[in-house]
Amino acid sequence: MTKTRVARGLQRGLINAPVLSLLVIALVFLGLGIGWRWPWPADEPRFALIAQEMITTHQWLIPHRAGELYPDKPPIFMWLIALGILVTGSVKVAFMLPSLLGALTTLGLTTDLTRRLYGPRIAWLAGLTLLLTAQFTLQARTAQIDMLVTGFITLGLYGALRHALLGPAPGWWYAGCVSMGLGVITKGVGFLPLLLLPVWFGLFWYQRRYSNSVHRIVPLTLRQLLIGLGLVLAAIACWVIPMVLYTSFSGDPALAAYRDNILFRQTGERYADAWHHLKPFYYYVLEVLPWAWLPGVLALPWVAPHWWRRLRRGDIRLWLPLSWVILMVLFFSMSPGKRGVYMTPGMSMFVLALAPALPGLIRRPGLNRLAWGLAVALGGVIGVVGLLLAVGLLDSKTLGDDFIINPWGWWLSIGALTALIAWRLPPRRGLAALGLWLAMFWILWASWGYEVMDDHRSRSALMAEVAMTTHHQPLALIDFDEENVLQAQQPIVQFGDGTPADDQFVRMTAWLEEAPETRWALVQNNELKDKACVDRSTLTPVKERGDADWQLLRADSVAQCAGDEHAAPLYQAPTTWHHDSASSGADSMP
Repeated sequence: MTKTRVARGLQRGLINAPVLSLLVIALVFLGLGIGWRWPWPADEPRFALIAQEMITTHQWLIPHRAGELYPDKPPIFMWLIALGILVTGSVKVAFMLPSLLGALTTLGLTTDLTRRLYGPRIAWLAGLTLLLTAQFTLQARTAQIDMLVTGFITLGLYGALRHALLGPAPGWWYAGCVSMGLGVITKGVGFLPLLLLPVWFGLFWYQRRYSNSVHRIVPLTLRQLLIGLGLVLAAIACWVIPMVLYTSFSGDPALAAYRDNILFRQTGERYADAWHHLKPFYYYVLEVLPWAWLPGVLALPWVAPHWWRRLRRGDIRLWLPLSWVILMVLFFSMSPGKRGVYMTPGMSMFVLALAPALPGLIRRPGLNRLAWGLAVALGGVIGVVGLLLAVGLLDSKTLGDDFIINPWGWWLSIGALTALIAWRLPPRRGLAALGLWLAMFWILWASWGYEVMDDHRSRSALMAEVAMTTHHQPLALIDFDEENVLQAQQPIVQFGDGTPADDQFVRMTAWLEEAPETRWALVQNNELKDKACVDRSTLTPVKERGDADWQLLRADSVAQCAGDEHAAPLYQAPTTWHHDSASSGADSMP
């Protein structure tokens, strides 16, 4: 009896303080695994390397990658990683902190807004739904810019909705506008909260025309709109103006090209005429959202009638967030270039739109059975595949080239725990079963999974073997990967991201011949397949990663190849050319 009273008291305490309780839970849940792995490709090593380079070179205004200008993204995300490195002294800890910060911001603001609109119990359910949403948890555990910019966008939405739905509160609108500007200089799309404006103005016009409407929205005056837009531009200008002045008056064509790229090519041109990640118009609706916004999307057949009734009644608490989600998906769908991570900012408003229906949804038998079936299916497939691979009835190569590791014990554990969850939580409690399954999966992913996958995905072992084989002497990389530079234990040079591979090879040959006794190059077999001049008998294979794809070569390997020091630029990676390099056999370079 006492235990029951304690449990009920704890439950009441959690529900009555949903923001604080969910933030504490999220800090533990999402923070698990931080510091337990290195940055993984494709994006994480790049951002960690840029942050390290900022600290090494003291060049904070313009991001550089392995000595070369990095024109694809503004620097805020890398600034925060660098700050984390300075505070913690650890790249493995610091590189994930900005995403954690963005996730906690998004969760806290969404839960608080829901509490103010619908009360603490619904806020607790909404916050828990957001925390367990697949894309939210995935991006919170991934060091990409998208979770951080989602935090800025969510603050922009929070400020606008505090004014429109709970105002007048122009101060919150202005704070949201500053956040939008910071979001723009984080990843371009920070202005997305402005997509609220068409429906906001439309609803205000409607309530003025039909004054008997009981659903009142606080208007945004022209003065408030202009001040807000001015604050957006002012926040953007904090980085853009110094950058433009520096690049325009430097006299360096490379810096001028950087300015034009970051201001034009990476913004309007990338949206209107994307050159990669080309997907059809329906990509997000049919291929991304059905898995990314689980478990919330499971409720759509049951929540759609609820939404229709509230929309017909003119409930502005639903009109604004739901219309914003639709406009956001439409905005990204109109661009030919599409990536699943672009949907990350929409999760908070999707959950806010679901929020008032959640108490009824969790009691729906059909929805509970569907959720239970999904949890059992996911865990069952993982467990069965793990069992087949463990006993040798299935070849790991059938899963792809990346499966040279053996995570079968990990997968078998997921299958066994799925069976336990299905036994203890029957289909009538399917939503609880799915929530527990998702929590179990991510906990195992961030602990056991990190341990299993880190050596394979981080290339730390590869670069350690390379350093030992080459006696820490200078190393050239063709078509370099940031993860190799990040893990390097010796001086690194590279020949420009985007420089044709043949030109890089010719420049590498000349570089090796300048100091044949102390310089090496690391290449992959596919980079040598059309190089008949290479003496393959002198190559040194590197097999630490379980394959023979990587090769080390020296000047004698390319003695019959043509070299030209003008064929490509030469960049030194500043994070690798440290003061003690001379003592380990490194040569000095101008």
